[in-house]
Amino acid sequence: MFLPSPTNLSGLNQNILEELLRDKRSPNTRRTYAKALKDFFLTMAGEEPSPDVIAWFLSLDHFEAIAMVLRYRAELLERELKPATINVRLAAIKSLVNYARRVGKCQYTLEDVEGLKAETYRDTTGVSPTSFKQITDHITPDSLKGKRDLAILRLLWDNALRRAEVCALNLGDYQPTERQLLIKGKGKLGKQAITLSVKGIALINQWLTAIGPRPKNEPLFCTLDRATFGHRLSGNAIYNIVRTSAESAGINKVMSPHRVRHSAITAALEATNGDTRKVQKLSRHSNLNTLMIYDDNRHQHQAQITDILADLL
Repeated sequence: MFLPSPTNLSGLNQNILEELLRDKRSPNTRRTYAKALKDFFLTMAGEEPSPDVIAWFLSLDHFEAIAMVLRYRAELLERELKPATINVRLAAIKSLVNYARRVGKCQYTLEDVEGLKAETYRDTTGVSPTSFKQITDHITPDSLKGKRDLAILRLLWDNALRRAEVCALNLGDYQPTERQLLIKGKGKLGKQAITLSVKGIALINQWLTAIGPRPKNEPLFCTLDRATFGHRLSGNAIYNIVRTSAESAGINKVMSPHRVRHSAITAALEATNGDTRKVQKLSRHSNLNTLMIYDDNRHQHQAQITDILADLL
């Protein structure tokens, strides 16, 4: 139920939510936090997050605020949302409060509100190199779209790129003489150089020759339809390229750019006999424990122990 806002809101002369979202580097984080906070205020206050309703929430007593967020967490559990989704919602609320504290608009914290234990990367299975080759072999390179899609798929596989990293690429980021590509990694401010394969360079060159000269600040991969020709590909466009290519090639598993990344990382672990240090250079995981989940799933340790226990009876 919505509680009446305090009569004196003159201290809040700016939109705290807009300030918070501008402070986030990642466009995806901004969208996710905006969605989470909209749901929180609609659920708990009955209104969208306007400056006034945000001011009301930030002016609550410390224990009132904690009680409200805990009730919201209970509501999300009743909706049977995944722990990871709930934790993102809670993180957005905490981020709002923390930002408001830093700028002197809030006096409490939400440190006592704990998130849920979430399992990450529960499913790291992908497809085998043979199956992925089946996808690329099914694409004909004699069309402009075919050349573009083959180059994108090769980058997703050879370098285990994320789709956001592919979307953000400009022509100036491609440096074939040095065999390098400058990418903006997840959560990174600057760009880092990665090494391309010879086969990858060949496919990118074929695509660029076919599309023709363009300025260095233009996207490396662009749309080809008549209405939006030359525009930057969106994340959904990259997803659709992967999904439709896999379906056309007769792959039963639902494929996505991240599934290709899973496939490439798992194949790299197989090829290096589980050398996680080397493969970390490919995957660019900041935490080696995340990569260990791929390796554990590759070995299927739990299934092996289950079989051993079953044979003991």
